[in-house]
Amino acid sequence: MPVDPLNGRREVTVSDVAAAAKVSKATAARVLGGYGAASEAVRDRVQAAAEQLGYHPNALAKTMTTGRSNSIGIIVGDIENPFFAQATRGAADVAKAAGYDLILLNSDEHAVAEENAISVLLAKRVDGILVAPASTTDPSSLREAVERARPMVLFDRVADGLDVDTVVADNLAGARRLAQLLLDAGHRRIAFVSTIAHADEYRVGDRLGSSSVDDRVRGFVGALADAGVDDPARFVRLNARDGVPAVVRALVDDGITAIVASDSLIAQAAFRELRTLGRRIPDDVSLVAFDDADWTSLSAPGITVMAQPIHEIGAEAARLLIRRIAGDGAPTEHVVLPQRLVERESIAPPRS
Repeated sequence: MPVDPLNGRREVTVSDVAAAAKVSKATAARVLGGYGAASEAVRDRVQAAAEQLGYHPNALAKTMTTGRSNSIGIIVGDIENPFFAQATRGAADVAKAAGYDLILLNSDEHAVAEENAISVLLAKRVDGILVAPASTTDPSSLREAVERARPMVLFDRVADGLDVDTVVADNLAGARRLAQLLLDAGHRRIAFVSTIAHADEYRVGDRLGSSSVDDRVRGFVGALADAGVDDPARFVRLNARDGVPAVVRALVDDGITAIVASDSLIAQAAFRELRTLGRRIPDDVSLVAFDDADWTSLSAPGITVMAQPIHEIGAEAARLLIRRIAGDGAPTEHVVLPQRLVERESIAPPRS
């Protein structure tokens, strides 16, 4: 007899419920599985018996019977990043309302870990997968799910060459607007800082490994170019994953008067380092960032940010995925959600 490993007690089976409700095992299975026909009186008896006995359905058995696990996998780049926490919550809210469990895995922004996560989710027979892809330019780690026709929706980033639904924020327009605020304040020596890995110094036309950062860099460079700033690509600083303080120190030594941080974690590190260096924000260096993290409104000064619809990105991706799971065969969708500027006190004109 099956035993619950958590408490050592024998698990209640469909046969137990059938005996208590005085119906056949097949009838009890139909009622408990939600398929087939049964009278209302029989359903009431079976459900009452199941509740009294503490019956819990066997998820694996149900999956093998119906072909559905009622579960969705979500793979995020960094579970410690507040962006992914909020996006996951958005997806979880939609999944729960639709009757799906959400299984969370972390890729740490590495393709090998992402490929392993895909294999784990496929082995668990999830009905669909949400992914913030580790690489926009090399999505090979996602191909197993595509080849096995498992519904998949990408969020926050796209993947080149994959014909799947995507939900992203309008990073291009957001970066342009942040850069324009600094330009309007009189800045011309403005740096963009990102942790994204890139083999060489950034050059106009380079395709970065994350489409969200790629869009931000292109928006930033485009705004500076339109304002007549000479060679704006020279102000882009990538590869700062383990060294934001060092990058900020070098920028200050180089006479940079404003910084655009590609996310709130970079902004926080830059904020701390500027304080350590004795540089005042915004009197000495202006600072703006993406993502309206809690600390950006509590710091002194408050940080001007481009707020992303993070919860809605996760929620919309989950809605799209659930539609695909249900058999929606409409053409692939690329959803772009607007960002929202939150102006605070971190911008001032550069010192003359």
